[in-house]
Amino acid sequence: MPAAADPGLDGDVSVESDAVAHALGELGDVALAGAPLGALTTYRVGGVAEVLVRPRDADELARVAAVASATRLPVLVLGRGSNLLVADAGYRGIVVSLSEMSAGIDVDRGERTVRAGGAVLLPVLARRLAAIGLVGFEWAVGVPGSIGGAVRMNAGGHGSDMAASLVDATVCDLDTGAVASVPAADLGLRFRASALGDSSAVVDARLQLTPGDPVRAKAELSEIVAWRRANQPGGQNAGSVFVNPVPGEVSAGALVDGLGLRGLRIGSASVSEKHANFIQADEGGSADDVRALMDEVRDRVERGTGYALRSEIRLVGFDDDHDGARRR
Repeated sequence: MPAAADPGLDGDVSVESDAVAHALGELGDVALAGAPLGALTTYRVGGVAEVLVRPRDADELARVAAVASATRLPVLVLGRGSNLLVADAGYRGIVVSLSEMSAGIDVDRGERTVRAGGAVLLPVLARRLAAIGLVGFEWAVGVPGSIGGAVRMNAGGHGSDMAASLVDATVCDLDTGAVASVPAADLGLRFRASALGDSSAVVDARLQLTPGDPVRAKAELSEIVAWRRANQPGGQNAGSVFVNPVPGEVSAGALVDGLGLRGLRIGSASVSEKHANFIQADEGGSADDVRALMDEVRDRVERGTGYALRSEIRLVGFDDDHDGARRR
């Protein structure tokens, strides 16, 4: 494991090694040691997790919580990895992948609601709802994330977001193991953020939709997909890097573009030539290069325009105060 040569969480290698060994022993076949995280993110770069866990239900999530509490290892919840950059040094703790959790979709036509498991892919749900004439979720067809991650980040696009239709979410607190249904009003949803932390796992979410014309809804899906293909790059990235400093008025991409930064490169990372608010990682590249380029672009924009850009990307495992890690 990569942390073996580094000081442990309490400054002692043996303390951390014992904690990791205990966690692996308690979690059994749902846990892996030294698992690469890059392949679990859309950037496809970055280091390993000391412990990677793939729980299959709420009971196994609660078990992870108990082990994390006993070992005092930090915990990170991972959805589809479409908004995450893991440092090359990896993550010293337990990463909980929700990929094996429920991907069920339960539609109540009478109530015009849908309950979707945390692992449900946003494009899948958007297409399912459009096909049955429940509208208001078409925007999600171009977002390569899961329901769980979308709730946590209040994902959105094309004039809407999760807050527009979310009724409530079932959340497991991995600090305590408690599972509760939380009303949308209590989730602290705001522009590309919420009150949910790294130890909060969204088990499922309930949405309220509006009746509509399936033909028109499918046409809107096609328009959104076509727009994204025409205006946003493919390859290894995590979508927009910076939050628009003044939503609807000042866009981060326009600020970056106005300074002529398209194509700017640091090592294996470059600002996209197609969209200035995307940073691309080369195949086999370095997460630390991506982070360095993010910092460089942010610094240049602040010097050149006065705007201090905030990252949309979750940064994990980096040696500063912005990596999203949690210490107990």
